[in-house]
Amino acid sequence: MWMVSPPVGIFQSTKKLFLSERAGQGQTLEFIRKNAANGLSVANLVAGLSSILCSLNRQYHHSCWLLLVGFLLDLADGAVARQLDACSALGAKLDDFADFTTFGLATALLLQPQGILDGLLAIAYVMAVFARLCFFSSGIPFTYRGLPCPYASSLLAGTFLLTGGNVTLLCVTAIVMILFMVDRGFYPHDKVLESQLWKKLVYAGGVAAVLFSPAAVASIYCLAWSMSYIIFPFAIWSCKA
Repeated sequence: MWMVSPPVGIFQSTKKLFLSERAGQGQTLEFIRKNAANGLSVANLVAGLSSILCSLNRQYHHSCWLLLVGFLLDLADGAVARQLDACSALGAKLDDFADFTTFGLATALLLQPQGILDGLLAIAYVMAVFARLCFFSSGIPFTYRGLPCPYASSLLAGTFLLTGGNVTLLCVTAIVMILFMVDRGFYPHDKVLESQLWKKLVYAGGVAAVLFSPAAVASIYCLAWSMSYIIFPFAIWSCKA
């Protein structure tokens, strides 16, 4: 018996260690699954805060690039949450806060408000995003009420890059985007990464354009993408997941 007990003890200790390691790995994987979408929301929030800092330092081209990155992160965030079945109240609040920061505050600073009227327009833009995020629930699956604010932000950022920051044109574009966001018209859910192959290719093209292409190419690409969704939401982008 004395000769048998040490191997048995070693086997039991090894088994417990192996099981504890597997349990630890399972908990880690579960934590990653539940928080993958939250991580993308935090990345979107950081992009928005960085964009605000760039605008305050008058580095508007960097600010626009960060807004386009935030646009891509926001689309990926929703897709990851749904695919991993990790939707939660906390995740929704975090996503809304990130969207308000990036597509509301950071985007409004692209208008470069100098006087009272410019300031009022920037405030109106932020409040339109706030209303769109907080009060416009469609009650219809796969459908939004009002234009989703990431597309308005992408359009403004692309316009800024393409026109060299023409304030007059930016203000006119912002007014039009405010009207689209506060309008109660329906827009299809933008499940780009969970739908037809061509929509996924559009997203992949957006990633390539923003990260690896010149500013002019990225702005034209994102302008065409956003305008196609804004003007032809159901004719082109009606979701068929």
